[in-house]
This record gives sequence, structure tokens and C-alpha cells, in this order.
Amino acid sequence: MKRGELPYARQGDTFLIEVKLNGLQQLYNTLDPAPSREKEIDRHVDTYIVESVREIPPGAPIKLVLHFPPATEGAAPDTIAESIHNHFAYRAHGALLELRQTLRNGRISLVIGVVFLFVCLTLRTLVRAKGGGTLAGILEEGLLIMGWVAMWRPIQIFLYDWWPIQRSRRILERLVAIPVELRFGGPAPVRPGP
Repeated sequence: MKRGELPYARQGDTFLIEVKLNGLQQLYNTLDPAPSREKEIDRHVDTYIVESVREIPPGAPIKLVLHFPPATEGAAPDTIAESIHNHFAYRAHGALLELRQTLRNGRISLVIGVVFLFVCLTLRTLVRAKGGGTLAGILEEGLLIMGWVAMWRPIQIFLYDWWPIQRSRRILERLVAIPVELRFGGPAPVRPGP
């Protein structure tokens, strides 16, 4: 493999995310009692698929290939593809809700921070007007620092906290419509988790 080349097989321009499973039960979370179309995907399989898509360039076509042993019982391609799409749609919706909540918290934090900063700067002006001295200087600087420290959280949210959630949401949305192919028998290069 050449430097900078991704370790994924390709069909033309399409990157293949290949997952080898011992059976249909390995695809799903065994604790989830929902019918197969609504079942949650096993966390090892989920993590492998998401991390693989994260490595592939955003505009590149992708396809999920699930390798099963020959004669896997109950493997209905349409049902499996639908359950995978449903799983990632649910996760993408959760990421959207998390993004909205983060931005809402940022707006609330910004209002609180601006009000607190205004109060601190007003008090600082009053302390400065009352007179000088070492204690007054310390109090003035303390009020200035406290006011700007109150702005730390909204600045962190709007500069740093929202974009990793948005990036994850885009990856999950990409997986909502990923083409799924089932292959029975034959070797596959990858197997997720224990």
C-alpha cells in the first residue's frame, strides 16, 4: 500500500467497507428486543462502519459489504439494509438533537456571560470612581478578569464544541442511504470487535 492510500477495496470509484460476520446475530445488539427492521446494530459493527466512513474522503462513493458464512439463516437483504439505514437514521437524529441542544446552551451561556461581564465592568467603573489604592486596583482587575472568564463557556461552545457534533452528524447522514450488499461464503478482510 502506498503512502496516503486508504486500506479499502474498491469497485471502480466506490470504496467498499467490508465487514465479516459469523452470522446474522453478530450484526445486531443482542439486548435489543425490537424486530429486525428496527433493531440496533451491534456497537462493534457500528463503530467499525462509522470510523471507516470517517477515513474516506467526504465526496467519495461508499458501499457497505457484509460477509456472512454460507447458508446464513434468516438473511433477507432488504430487511438487513433497512435495519442498517434505520439504525443510522436514529443516530443521525440523535446527533441533530445534540447539536441543537449544544447551540441552545451556547446562546443561554452567551446571554448570561454578557450580562455578568456588563455587571463586572460597571462595578469596576464604580470602584475606580471611588478612589485608588492597592486594594481598589486589585478589585478592579479581579472584576475585569471575572467578567471575561464568564465569557469562556459561550466562546468554547461557538468556536469548538459544535463542529465535532456536526461532523459526526454528516457521517451518520451519509450512512442513512449507504448501499448495502450481502455476500455469503468466501473470505473477507475485516471483522469488527470481539
